[in-house]
Amino acid sequence: MATTAVWPRIDEECIGPALEQMGEKLDSAAGEVVLDFSSVRRVDQGALEAMEGLARAAAQKAVRVVLCGVDVHVYKVFKLARLTSRFSFRN
Repeated sequence: MATTAVWPRIDEECIGPALEQMGEKLDSAAGEVVLDFSSVRRVDQGALEAMEGLARAAAQKAVRVVLCGVDVHVYKVFKLARLTSRFSFRN
């Protein structure tokens, strides 16, 4: 049975390093990981690169990454960067 790991809220000020750390912790997650993006209102190029790396690592480990509380503007940036298909989204 798949389990769900809920990781702490992502801080907008250090999103890149936080996502890189989480990518390294995917070994301990089995099935699904939920990330709280409710405090993130903007993402930069470094954050997009970290998101791409996290998506790649999750795919290799067969872990589903769920982003919750994503701001509509941040979602649009993810969509433009073609990242929305690599994650699941919840309110």
